[in-house]
Amino acid sequence: MLHSAILETRHLHWRDEAACEACARRLAARPELRDACVELHGPLGAGKTTFVRHLLRALGVTGRIKSPTYAVMEPYTLPGGFSISHFDFYRFDDPREWEDAGLRDVFAAPGLKLVEWAEKAQGMLPAPDLRLELRLGADDQREVTATAHTDRGRSLLAACHDA
Repeated sequence: MLHSAILETRHLHWRDEAACEACARRLAARPELRDACVELHGPLGAGKTTFVRHLLRALGVTGRIKSPTYAVMEPYTLPGGFSISHFDFYRFDDPREWEDAGLRDVFAAPGLKLVEWAEKAQGMLPAPDLRLELRLGADDQREVTATAHTDRGRSLLAACHDA
């Protein structure tokens, strides 16, 4: 297995969901996010989908935001043609699905890619720009390790700080 380079890492503490939302808003304000690949890691219940929902809202997505657990991918298109693809590979277990669903083309196209459970599609995904590792803390707090793997990720990492 090839590992992508780590350019920078920051450790964050989200006291509550408001801190998670604030981080999502700061990331959404970064123009580099428009073509980034962001992986979210952590156990069930760590807050990966909650963070994605806050990020999508901050980017201007309206209406229902569904978890792509069963569909593998939920696409969103914002005004100006900004495309977002939210992936959840939790139930992904057949590499043929990757080709059959055209996911190689989706990852090659411009737009933001948000990936939950990336380890289930290991070897098929491009290196992420930014990786967020969420861990449950006491009283529903979250400990987050944010790691930049590219220059774009390093720029996004600048938005990831405790408020």
